[in-house]
Amino acid sequence: MKQRILDKLGRPLKDLRISVTDRCNFRCQYCMPEEIFGRDYVFLPKHKLLSFEEISRIVRIFASLGVTKIRITGGEPLLRKDLPELIRMISSTQMIEDIALTTNGVLLPHLALKLKQAGLQRINVSLDTLDNERFSQLNSRYHHVQQVLDGIEAAHQAGLEVKVNMVVMKGINDDEIITVARYFRDTETILRFIEFMDVGNTNGWNLKQVISKQEIVERIHAEMPIEKINPNYFGEVATRYRYIGTHKEFGVISSITEPFCTSCTRARLSSDGHLYTCLFASSGYNLLEYVRSGATDEEVKAKIIEIWQARMDRYSEERLQQTRQSHRQKIEMSYIGG
Repeated sequence: MKQRILDKLGRPLKDLRISVTDRCNFRCQYCMPEEIFGRDYVFLPKHKLLSFEEISRIVRIFASLGVTKIRITGGEPLLRKDLPELIRMISSTQMIEDIALTTNGVLLPHLALKLKQAGLQRINVSLDTLDNERFSQLNSRYHHVQQVLDGIEAAHQAGLEVKVNMVVMKGINDDEIITVARYFRDTETILRFIEFMDVGNTNGWNLKQVISKQEIVERIHAEMPIEKINPNYFGEVATRYRYIGTHKEFGVISSITEPFCTSCTRARLSSDGHLYTCLFASSGYNLLEYVRSGATDEEVKAKIIEIWQARMDRYSEERLQQTRQSHRQKIEMSYIGG
């Protein structure tokens, strides 16, 4: 039976984002910069990762608390061996209505169809530039743009809904806003621009590098007239826009300039089983230790309820005060997922 729980600010628990690995085959500058996460970086050993059975059990418990949407993240989730089997296990869970996955896309040609057949519905692919030289600086020296585009095409061919996420950074790739918008405008791919966020402590974030939602929208509107459209559901993080005279759309995720904390319904589970109630959290709750201690489903459920009902996170709304506290450490995005 499904139970509805609210945090201290009246926000329901509806979404669970699950990191299945801390490993990644890219070294994106805003997530896992290579100077820190080098090729010899030591990642979590297998025994410290949540098993598929443990993830499936936790999903069932979250579903009983009102969660209907699951997003699989990493690191790069497609590096997790036999991932379609996990998708199959989650898709068989009652009350789970939507399963999505965030990826850099280069492994999709081999996995997209298997993931779709297992029950995956949607893919978000990260792509910050269409320029190969810039791609090697921003994302990976060992891959190229066409591999990502091939992955997007494979996802479409498999019947998956595809969105592309572009993190926009002033002086780095903001000159491609129009180029990327035009590239995806007449395709089946929905583009999402993301304001550069201060996730973690290693990406060198600076407010001066942020291109605001307003500026992104104004630049596109000047070239291709657009109109704002309604959100698909409560808590949707992207503000949606349609190119006038078409059914094609794009969105902007504006965590910096227009925070959406008041409608955040997401919890996050790291690959080693720590539960986080905010993307910008400083600490989490060791759910894996609790699960492996022999706790019953009802005991695990009670623990999750306790954690969520105590939740007061609204970091993005408090950002100015928080960023002045330079000692405040936050969980890295590569660990918790985007």
